[in-house]
Amino acid sequence: MGWLSRIFGNGLPEGFPGHPEPGENVIAVAAVEGGGHLVVTSLGLWFPDGDGGARRVGWHLVGKASWADGVFTLTESAETERAGGVVVLSDLEPVRFGLPDPGKVPQQVRLRVDGSVRTRHRHELPGGGAWFVQRKVPGHDGTVLQVRPDPGTDPALVSAIAEEVAEKLAGPQS
Repeated sequence: MGWLSRIFGNGLPEGFPGHPEPGENVIAVAAVEGGGHLVVTSLGLWFPDGDGGARRVGWHLVGKASWADGVFTLTESAETERAGGVVVLSDLEPVRFGLPDPGKVPQQVRLRVDGSVRTRHRHELPGGGAWFVQRKVPGHDGTVLQVRPDPGTDPALVSAIAEEVAEKLAGPQS
């Protein structure tokens, strides 16, 4: 622990059950109704996991986040497969957290999620469509290309298109 952390603390709430990585900076904290905390860090958003612990979702896997009427709603994306060099995502069920005093948490989440996006493109397909998003992965160099199909969109078609995109981005092989 550095001398500044010993003097000023690391910004984590007392008794926080998560285990941030060395150098993972705490940006904002808000207590959750019913216990636990939302903790915004340089690498992602920590939230209560329901078992008295906490877990972090990286900024590149926050599919949606919203703040309304004292409730913060988080939709995490799961990596379901790789199609070439493209990561195919699906949204998990949203989780909601009552925040009596949100502080800067909603604003900081928005800044970091938006900041992780480098490019985005919507591709319409039969039965829906898909978002292709190039994102920065916190703590790593470079970006990852992700695709998130709408519910009802043919997953095989999305995978085929994603593989084509990956091949085009890779360029000609010598």
